Amino acid sequence: MFSKKKIYRVLLGAIVIGLSSQTLAVSKGDWLVRFGGASVNPNDSSGTLSLAPTVGVAVDSGVAAFANVSYMIRDNIALELLAATPFSHDISATGALSGKIAEVKHLPPTFSVQYHFAPKSNVRPYVGGGINYTTFFSEKATAVITSISLDDSWGLAAQAGVDVDINQNWFFNADLRYIDIETTATTNLGTVDVTIDPWVLSVGVGTTF
Repeated sequence: MFSKKKIYRVLLGAIVIGLSSQTLAVSKGDWLVRFGGASVNPNDSSGTLSLAPTVGVAVDSGVAAFANVSYMIRDNIALELLAATPFSHDISATGALSGKIAEVKHLPPTFSVQYHFAPKSNVRPYVGGGINYTTFFSEKATAVITSISLDDSWGLAAQAGVDVDINQNWFFNADLRYIDIETTATTNLGTVDVTIDPWVLSVGVGTTF
């Protein structure tokens, strides 16, 4: 997982480089491609298992590679599609039980509409909002939970980020998203509703054409 200090240092360095470099301006009709690493950090909570009412669950963080593509439909407005390699998470019991009880993978494709504040600048902040679809798979029980499956989720997503020019061909990107993810886990001890609602921090590079 990325530490906040490392992110701040990298972002500060990128902004310094961007302010001293030539502008890689973007405008209507441009495609932007970004890729790098992303960390999913759940802001989770859960109910209790229907057949074990003193036991809840918690979801840990995960890291994976990401890529996204944006198309500028106006000088300031873009449509973006986010994809990633599978994120892996451990699921732990809370309450009367403790410790790891399962493993799961997920993919979070997200479609967003973005507003770019300064498309002609070396440093280009933006915000966005859209729809997320999260699919869970490869669920594996590891303890007293002998079976587990998680329902897929639809939810809203919001983001804020910045592109900072490195040179005329490449830029640095940092992005923070908040995604609404809610699921129901079905286990041999009953069902439980789980709110994951992660913060997703990504850092990478991009280019435009």
